[in-house]
Amino acid sequence: MPKAKGKTRRQKFGYNVNRKRLNRNARRKAAPRIECSHIRHAWDHAKSVRQNLAEMGLAMDPNKAVPLRKRKVKAMEVDIEERPKELVRKPYVLNDLEAEASLPEKKGNTLSRDLIDYVRYMVENHGEDYKAMARDEKNYYQDTPKQIRNKINVYKRFYPAEWQTFIDSLQKNKMEVE
Repeated sequence: MPKAKGKTRRQKFGYNVNRKRLNRNARRKAAPRIECSHIRHAWDHAKSVRQNLAEMGLAMDPNKAVPLRKRKVKAMEVDIEERPKELVRKPYVLNDLEAEASLPEKKGNTLSRDLIDYVRYMVENHGEDYKAMARDEKNYYQDTPKQIRNKINVYKRFYPAEWQTFIDSLQKNKMEVE
């Protein structure tokens, strides 16, 4: 939709703005954000990517970091040039990354609280009778007996210890009632 006549203002030059700082900040924001916090804190914006990674003891190009041996031609001792090892000035970055990688992986997949409560309620009230579970009023999603059985099996697989204690407590309650 076109603007109304006379409603646009002419842009005026901002004399009090520091252009050098403005451009520097724009350049920094344009650079991609480094996700790894260890690398991000050790990063020097004045140096190139290759120099930064070399100082941290990391490789820019994995193909050059681990050279493959040629099988066909045997190189003569004269041809082989030992590249000087680049000095690692920031070994703490490599140590932090190795320590983080050695930590055990945490289990990220869990079941929703609603599904856990649903399964517990069904097993508590109906035991192994999946047809009765399908007819239960709390079966809001109208799951079939097989779907309910699969949900219970998923719960057993995700939380085996919790499932065992739950079944044991049901057995105790059954013994006390009888």
